[in-house]
Amino acid sequence: MTTIKKSNRIIEEMQATFADLKKAGVVNKKHIAEFEALKHLKVKPFQPKAIKSLRTRENLSQAVFAIVLNTSTSTVQKWETGEKKPSGPSLKLLSILKNKGLEAFI
Repeated sequence: MTTIKKSNRIIEEMQATFADLKKAGVVNKKHIAEFEALKHLKVKPFQPKAIKSLRTRENLSQAVFAIVLNTSTSTVQKWETGEKKPSGPSLKLLSILKNKGLEAFI
């Protein structure tokens, strides 16, 4: 017997619910597409080298990088040495910076 992860089961149930709502005429294709897009919002972890590379790509000091990400310089230093790992909102902001560049923050 295979075990389904809780989050996958919830997503599958939501998909079934959306399909039923579509049949009932309550949601349209656009709503379904928006829901499908939400499934792919997972953010991958960043390795210390990737964080430093991202910072240098944007030509930012650790202090300015910290301001952009609304964190401390000490935290950025710890991310870049692997002493700490970004998570939650910080991880999402790093992902946005990687994908959209500094312009997304201005």
